[in-house]
Amino acid sequence: MATTYQHIASNTRKTWGLVLLFPVVFAALCALILGLVLFCAAASDPDLMHCTINGAPCSAFERGLWFSGVFSVLTAVVCWVLACIWMAVSYFFGDKLLLSGVGAKYVSDKNYPEIYRLVENLCISRGLPVPRIFLIKDESLNAFATGRDPQHASIALTTGIVSKLERVELEGVIAHELSHVENRDIRLMLICVAGISFFTFAGGFLLRLALNSGRRSSSKGNGALPLLLLAAVFLLYGYLFAPLIRLALSRQREYQADASAALMTRNPAALATALRKISRDSRVEVLDKQATMAAMCIANPLAKKGFFAWLSGLMATHPPIEKRIAALEEMDRGI
Repeated sequence: MATTYQHIASNTRKTWGLVLLFPVVFAALCALILGLVLFCAAASDPDLMHCTINGAPCSAFERGLWFSGVFSVLTAVVCWVLACIWMAVSYFFGDKLLLSGVGAKYVSDKNYPEIYRLVENLCISRGLPVPRIFLIKDESLNAFATGRDPQHASIALTTGIVSKLERVELEGVIAHELSHVENRDIRLMLICVAGISFFTFAGGFLLRLALNSGRRSSSKGNGALPLLLLAAVFLLYGYLFAPLIRLALSRQREYQADASAALMTRNPAALATALRKISRDSRVEVLDKQATMAAMCIANPLAKKGFFAWLSGLMATHPPIEKRIAALEEMDRGI
């Protein structure tokens, strides 16, 4: 039987493994697509690149390998520098944009003293600054946290989750969101979302540029080939590989937040009960058009639609509620 501490340690190791996949997969994709094409081009055209090894001219294989490797590495470095600039903007301003888009109402110790005291007491127990607290007018049950660090964090609760949960259950939900804050999960997911957005935007831009370039230089059919190759790398990474890694990372951080909340409240059973209630009505209408926020909520807040609801289960932002409850119940037996 795994204890709460063992669950936390296991989730931390898995998180680091998933984070490392982002640069590894991108570098591998660059090397595979760009390297293969450029290798063929350099190997078949001796005038494309001249190189020597120990004074002797390179063979076609060596010339192609060298040219494709250097070009792929330089491309990967330049792309990551641009992506970091893009992510820095989201890092400092992403939380304000998210909260302004959902019509959240500010909570203080004056207008909602019970909610404020509940959050404040949990923060004191963990040595955290009290985050800004917001209420979203929606009778569904959900909550999310945002912000780049504990000093600039916010948590939002729906009016439904406040009115329909018992106090200990709401305490477990708030502890879950504060765990995201303490573990810096919000910053991690904001950076992931911003990074993926950069690659999809850049891929679409390069594709349009390549098509326009191809039309202007119809006499030189291969003029747009380098741009098409870069567009293919960006779009494959941005729409397929990176989102899969991000979704796996999101699911892992939900397990970690559950375990940290159980440790914070010493009451895993209360959070398990809250998750059962939340799973019956977690959709938040104001978030239907903000799919990127789904990963930040305690449960998927988006509408479920027929076949696509089943398909989305294969690419879910959250682990199945049943598995999360089972893990919490195991922790409850270990406390």
